[in-house]
Amino acid sequence: MPKLEADWLAAEATQRVFSLLADAGHGIYAVGGCVRNALLGENVNDVDFATDAPPARVLELAKLAGLKTVPTGILHGTVGVIVGGVLHEVTTFRRDVATDGRHAVVEFSDRIEEDARRRDFTMNALYVDAEGVVQDPLGGHADLVARRVRFIGDPAARIREDYLRSLRHFRFHAWYSVPGAGFDPEAMAAIAANLDGLNGLSRERVGSELKRLLNAPDPVQAVAGLRSSGVLAAVLPGSCDSALGNLVAVERGQGVAADPMRRLAVMGGDGLAARLNLSLREAKRLSDVKAHGETDPGEAGYRLGAEAALDAMLAACAVSGRPFTAETRELIEHGAAQAFPVKAADLLPAFEGPALGKALDGLERKWIASGFELGREDLLALATG
Repeated sequence: MPKLEADWLAAEATQRVFSLLADAGHGIYAVGGCVRNALLGENVNDVDFATDAPPARVLELAKLAGLKTVPTGILHGTVGVIVGGVLHEVTTFRRDVATDGRHAVVEFSDRIEEDARRRDFTMNALYVDAEGVVQDPLGGHADLVARRVRFIGDPAARIREDYLRSLRHFRFHAWYSVPGAGFDPEAMAAIAANLDGLNGLSRERVGSELKRLLNAPDPVQAVAGLRSSGVLAAVLPGSCDSALGNLVAVERGQGVAADPMRRLAVMGGDGLAARLNLSLREAKRLSDVKAHGETDPGEAGYRLGAEAALDAMLAACAVSGRPFTAETRELIEHGAAQAFPVKAADLLPAFEGPALGKALDGLERKWIASGFELGREDLLALATG
């Protein structure tokens, strides 16, 4: 097992959290995603800790050290310890006593093996101490090296503990599997046999998981797995992933970053904004992409702005199969830079009330149709001619 060396592991704040428990004789480890990503050489955003010390002991030691604490999930053993202005979550080893597919009743443990067995995937059951020594109680390192997403123990049991794990399985496949790697047959069978449990998940959790999946560089195979397992129809009825591969190819060809809303737009589905608990901004982006897919690129740029218009045109090309050209992007950028030269005051008093709005709309359409070439005087002449 390689010794882990990482900037975040050696950071003063991280080492202080380690020392807080270790100096008092307790075992403490960084665990989960931070270890997984560090071993893969990928970015680490958050560092979570696991310890054999019960929550009350963590609180006691933090108080003695003069550190502020936040009982972020005290019933489940999690204490937030603030070091250097940053919240670090420290969770006591635990085992699940009962679950309902969303929440768990836990008992605290002093054994790292019990804590590991309650996690979702083997690659997430990796622990590292302050010196960089990795603990691998369930053989997750071998799966990580092989980029193999594998449930811990019985896949069906893990899924029934939290049905969101069916979605997480495909999200992890999108981010961590070797391109072209197949799915674990046991996992796929367990996912397909437990679709009903997805109905009890909150829209917020489903939406967050799907957006993270669709933000992967290439989610095509993972989404195909969602479809073939029945998960896609369960969480996004009416959706279709047939154009997703085209979109990913177009994005790559144009050097455009992945975007979940753009990808959701080409997949479609019934009531996406409500089903996924999208924010108002996300819902508007989704609506704009879908509504302006057949709009002229220049007009799309003018009406939506360059970023949203680019989304709409990329999605339209993916669905239709037509190429996205350099001219398309130039037209978008040209349209986004335009400002309609006629104001309502310019048409007074010749037009008033509803007639004024109708006249402005008509002139704007003619201006757009001209490729934004007609000037203010030309348009006023058309209005009064």
